[in-house]
This record gives sequence, C-alpha cells and structure tokens, in this order.
Amino acid sequence: MTSIHDADLFLAHACVLEEDAANRFSDLSEAMKTYGNQEVAAFFGQMATFSRMHLAEARQRSGFRTLPDLKAEEFQWPDGESPEAASMEGSHYLMTVEYALELALDSERRGQAFYAEVARTTTDSEVRMMAEEFAAEEAEHVAQLEVWAKRYPQTA
Repeated sequence: MTSIHDADLFLAHACVLEEDAANRFSDLSEAMKTYGNQEVAAFFGQMATFSRMHLAEARQRSGFRTLPDLKAEEFQWPDGESPEAASMEGSHYLMTVEYALELALDSERRGQAFYAEVARTTTDSEVRMMAEEFAAEEAEHVAQLEVWAKRYPQTA
C-alpha cells in the first residue's frame, strides 16, 4: 500500500471503508434473521449502526473539503479492495453464526490494520490523528466481535 499523506484522500478512503462495513453488517444481520438467530442479528444491526456513525463522522470531517472522486483502481487498499468489503459468498442457506462472526471479525481486523498502517506511514499530522482515531474505533469493534466469537466457538 502506498502511504496516504493527504487528508482529503484519507477521508475518501474512510468514507468507502465505513460504508462497506455498514453494508456488510446489515447483510449479516439480515442473514442471521433469516437463519433464526435474533440475538446475533441484533448485534450485527448494532454494529451496522456504529459503522454508519463512523461514516457520518468521516463525512462531517470532509464537509468543507472536496474529496477526490476516486475510481476503483485509484484507491490505495492493501489487497486491491476495501478491507471491509467482505465477501458474502458464504451467505447461503448453510451460513452459521460462527462463520458470520468470522467474516465480520476478519473484515474489522483488516479495517483496523488499514487505519493503523496509514497512521504509521503518513507524514501528515492531520491524517495521522484521524487514522489513529479510526484505528482505535475499529479496535473496539474487533474486541466486541472477539467476545461474541468466544460465545460461538468454531467447531471443526
């Protein structure tokens, strides 16, 4: 990944990443409702709400800025796609709670790592401050998901 040294570019990435997270959590919530686990559906719904709040925060911070309108190939994602753009290919009739939590945890860890890497490599103090803040928020999501994953351990 190329380092991000511009606040507008960082916020463009953050908006996409947080929107992807909100969409993924909403999809997982709906999947869990379909598969009959209302408790986990409600948790994923809450996580979608948190992601929408982070998206609103990123948009608010960009309010006076003109964010670049990036094409897919212009984003500086570590693996070529947004860290929070989880594959929902596993969202089929056999999806388990354990698998849904694993998908969400993996995505949140990638999102946290993205923000942490930006904070570590940027030369811009404003970008560093925002990236550290967003990384901390993602770390909270990871911690919450880890608690839930312990409640539903993977069975091999």
